[in-house]
Amino acid sequence: MQLDGKTAIVTGAASGFGHGIARAFAAAGARVIVADLNHDGAKTVAQEIDGIAVQVDVSNGSSVQAMADQALASFGHVDILVNNAGITHLPQALEEVSEDDFDRVLAVNAKSVYLTARSLVPHFKSRKSGAILNIASTAGVSPRPRLNWYNASKGWMITATKAMAVELAPEGIRVNALNPVAGETPLLKSFMGEDTPEIRAKFLATIPLGRFSTPEDMGAAATFLCSDAASMITGVALEVDGGRCI
Repeated sequence: MQLDGKTAIVTGAASGFGHGIARAFAAAGARVIVADLNHDGAKTVAQEIDGIAVQVDVSNGSSVQAMADQALASFGHVDILVNNAGITHLPQALEEVSEDDFDRVLAVNAKSVYLTARSLVPHFKSRKSGAILNIASTAGVSPRPRLNWYNASKGWMITATKAMAVELAPEGIRVNALNPVAGETPLLKSFMGEDTPEIRAKFLATIPLGRFSTPEDMGAAATFLCSDAASMITGVALEVDGGRCI
């Protein structure tokens, strides 16, 4: 029960890594806001873990503020924020990515971190405590060709994590990131372009441990970094990647 008595918001928690993190947090004793644009999916996960479902568009400031307000109204305080919601564009040459796709990727993967910070950092400061976890990617460390602007958005997220960590440390707020390799999530097909045994084998050949990241892998790492056991850890981008970035 590493998170016993803690409260948490997990964005993008209706599926994939977010679902795994929400499930792990609940198993560790936390009360969880299951936040997602997919409200029906969020409700399903919330029922599973006895959490609270909230529909949110993480790229929209008023929607993010409403999510924060609901969390505070429901729990009285928030201890943990996980910025997990993320999207990608299809694999293609960097100059062929549409402006709309570029804007959408940066809004969901980067602007969202600013928006959640704007809504929740003042609360964390008032309590002189808090843990923020940004779900970045190995793509931000070792970019894959043709996922250009997605790579860049995750590199931004890693730098933002370090910038937030050094600024917020005197306020008792820790900020870390996780860098998963591609996993069995709804985004996997988008990363690969198409899901075939041959393309899967090509991806897996780049991962020394020989498998994709799982929601359970992410849940375990997230639980540790957001727990008091990691009270001296801030500003790290932990690779949960089976050796992909070695």
